Amino acid sequence: MSQDAIKQTLLAAIDNVKQNPAAAKVVFRASTQLGEGMHCTGTVRDFPAMSIDEPADLGGSDRGPNPVELVLVALGTCQEIVYRAYASVLGIELESVTCNLRGYLDLRGLFGMDEGVPAGFQKIIFDTEIRSNASREDLQKLAQIVEAHCPVLNTLQTPVEVAGNVVINGQAMALEATA
Repeated sequence: MSQDAIKQTLLAAIDNVKQNPAAAKVVFRASTQLGEGMHCTGTVRDFPAMSIDEPADLGGSDRGPNPVELVLVALGTCQEIVYRAYASVLGIELESVTCNLRGYLDLRGLFGMDEGVPAGFQKIIFDTEIRSNASREDLQKLAQIVEAHCPVLNTLQTPVEVAGNVVINGQAMALEATA
């Protein structure tokens, strides 16, 4: 899709939300299923199933990225998409945007070896490289906008309510709050 087509699509979506504020509330869905060993599949909309697994040294068969790697991919690609979206609306031509990410995780949390160690990432660092003929000032403004409006970055930085249900052999199980 061309930059102008992206701009027109986004402006139409913005106008739709202005005219119909209820249209701002959207729900995204995904479905996953455990297969053999640690291998899982994930499906979103009508796309082919994604293969998710653990590396061999964590008990998997290494048939795909693991879930925490997908968190990094989600952050990097969300940043890149938000760069493209805002650049299109602002008329900034981007030659390329690349995000390199590192997530720091202490396996003692995953393995339940130390209750003081969280199971998830303790730190995520990303390096974004932008190639463009736009002015440094325009690109700095764009970067600030992306940092403020990237949904995945916001989700990772801000506590979000997560609720779940577990059904065991057809019977609901009561979950106790962990936070």
